[in-house]
Amino acid sequence: EVQLVESGGGLVQPGGSLRLSCAASGFSFRTYAMNWVRQAPGKGFEWVSLISSNSGRTRYADSVKGRFTISRDNARNTLYLQMNRLKPEDTAVYYCAKSQSDYSPSYDYRGQGTQVTVSS
Repeated sequence: EVQLVESGGGLVQPGGSLRLSCAASGFSFRTYAMNWVRQAPGKGFEWVSLISSNSGRTRYADSVKGRFTISRDNARNTLYLQMNRLKPEDTAVYYCAKSQSDYSPSYDYRGQGTQVTVSS
């Protein structure tokens, strides 16, 4: 059974930083690309970032480019999202999601999410 468990969310002031983690199990983590997606209050899901299975390639939404960094540790089956210079519009529930195929923003499994609130 695929399990994705996010952690690291919280309340942070504008301009601050957070690091999200996602612990993966139930599948061969090292062979799949992984995504971060988010859902702001009252809005649909927004794709945030993608990393290939071997970390060789990454992509970012324009809204987070230059502020967020995706990474992974295949030895620990863990995905990360370093978020810097956070803005109020980054407030959302953040989910990690397993790609359907290598380096694809389309996903087939998603975790339960972790809340990120950016507010003064």
